[in-house]
Amino acid sequence: MFLIIGLGNPGKQYDDTRHNFGFQLIDLLAGGEKFERKYESEFLKLSDLVLVKPQTFMNKSGEAVKEIAKFYPKAELVVIHDDIDLPLGTIRIQKNISAAGHNGVQNIIDELGTQNFTRIRLGIRNSKFEIRNSPEDYVLQKFSEEETDTVKEILLKAKEAADVLMTDGFEMAQSKFNG
Repeated sequence: MFLIIGLGNPGKQYDDTRHNFGFQLIDLLAGGEKFERKYESEFLKLSDLVLVKPQTFMNKSGEAVKEIAKFYPKAELVVIHDDIDLPLGTIRIQKNISAAGHNGVQNIIDELGTQNFTRIRLGIRNSKFEIRNSPEDYVLQKFSEEETDTVKEILLKAKEAADVLMTDGFEMAQSKFNG
């Protein structure tokens, strides 16, 4: 069983922002199925797959993840999130690594007491935009019109990566999609 958590912020004002890339991928994986409100999250169980969008805001994601993990202790945890250190269009699948400055991931590590879980990192950095002075503002921006095609492509590629992860394993997904 896989417990796949997509990180983002609740509320319409955050829809389609860079920080909600994880939510966007969870929606794609759900394939139009309806989520229910459970464990401080939007929650969907599909046979051997649980899809989750924590509704605790990004920096408190670990609170919701900890609640859900209690009910699925043997599930393989996968966290999907935006990554400002990676260029837009890049995917990195990694396991047992530090949060590297991502507050939502750090909160999950703090709440679970471990960093030993798989992460699908989705790059959001665009060299055309200045982010050095205010990364907080940058991650809360919506993707620009010129980025739309790249966002659609990377979401489809990331969905395929998640599918390979679940069917063929971590090593295969990592070797096929880390770019």
